[in-house]
Amino acid sequence: MSFGAISNSQALAADAQSLGGLKMEAGKSSPQAIQEAAKQFESLFMRELLKSMREATVKSGMLDSPGGDLGTDLLDQQFAVQMSGQPGGLSDLIAQQLKRQMGTPTDTAKTDTVAPAKATPVRPTVSRTARAPTESQSDFVQQHSKVANEVAQTSGIPASFMLGQAGHETGWGKHQIKLKDGSPSHNLFGIKAGANWTGKVAEVTTTEYVNGTAQKRVARFRAYDSYADSFKDYARLISESPRYAKAREQTGSAHAYASGLQKAGYATDPEYAAKLSRAINTTLQIRRAQA
Repeated sequence: MSFGAISNSQALAADAQSLGGLKMEAGKSSPQAIQEAAKQFESLFMRELLKSMREATVKSGMLDSPGGDLGTDLLDQQFAVQMSGQPGGLSDLIAQQLKRQMGTPTDTAKTDTVAPAKATPVRPTVSRTARAPTESQSDFVQQHSKVANEVAQTSGIPASFMLGQAGHETGWGKHQIKLKDGSPSHNLFGIKAGANWTGKVAEVTTTEYVNGTAQKRVARFRAYDSYADSFKDYARLISESPRYAKAREQTGSAHAYASGLQKAGYATDPEYAAKLSRAINTTLQIRRAQA
């Protein structure tokens, strides 16, 4: 079977024998053939689904005819072709399954190379449609990578996780917490100053979510002498506080770690885990490019 025959999507959607040929072609581990085969399997599935839906519909009987049935079948075929192969659809899942069965590499991010040797490998998935990192994001990661690497070695928290969270909390350095005189607080993680905090304090207006509703409030935040102190204090908080124990166990997954922080009450934003996951994945992209 020639690869040129694969492009005839409309014919393949209705021809099970051609689908068999597509599966054979996909067996050669060609990414294009695998994707096309997955699309056509989805097309055939959608066609059968439409057929079942029509058969379940009560007909009048007056307009039924062999010609009408043929026209309806052809229309279903066209609908099936048009609905198949959409990004994030069933065909993508089928393609991933075919790749796993054939041993073809799937699209996953690399392991965070700066985590301690005994830490669980970080394997977050980066979306194909993810935006390219901006220059300000890259500059922020490069500026703080050295201290993040050092703290990661002693705390076990992946450097990319800390950099991503610091980037998210500060708008990648654009919206940092400042003291009354305008000087930087060096607080990159939005850690508040509780009753036990004896260091410097910065009071600023922030957004808090109460029962899912955003409200403006004045809050007291910790202030440090350097960004290095901020990273160290964050690592100490996550490592020593019992409320973050489950999050510490999830450093093998960006999403699981972010979800663990949200469940523990690190932030009141109901979308915090999703936003933090994206920031961490952006950091991973930047660090791979800078390596």
